[in-house]
Amino acid sequence: MAIQGEELALACAKAADDINAENIRVWDMRGVSNLTDYMIVCSGSSMPQLRAILRDVAGQVADLHGVKPTMSEGKADTRWVVLDYIDVMVHVMHDELRGYYGLEDLWKEAKEVQWKEAEK
Repeated sequence: MAIQGEELALACAKAADDINAENIRVWDMRGVSNLTDYMIVCSGSSMPQLRAILRDVAGQVADLHGVKPTMSEGKADTRWVVLDYIDVMVHVMHDELRGYYGLEDLWKEAKEVQWKEAEK
C-alpha cells in the first residue's frame, strides 16, 4: 500500500531538503482545514531552483514510495506551485512570494510537525 498522511508529508519534506529547498515547514492541518491533512511549504530563490525542487520532490516520492501528485497547480515561472497529493499539499514558493502571502500566519493554529527529528 502506498504511503499517505504524515509519512507522505515527511517523505516530501525530505525530498525537498535533499534538493536544498529553503525554510521547509510541515503543518498538521487536521481539525484546522478541510482541504488537506498536511501542508508543506518550502522556498527557492531562483527559477532553476524552483524547477529542481518540483522535479525532485515529485520524482523522489514517486520513485521511492510509488505516489504521484494527483494534480499540480501553477508553474515555476509563476513562482508558486502546489503539488496536491490529496492528504498532503506541497507549496513550493519563491522567497519573495512566501513573505508576501504569509502562509505561516494564515495557518498559525495548525500544529507544526518537527520533520527533521521525525526522520531520525
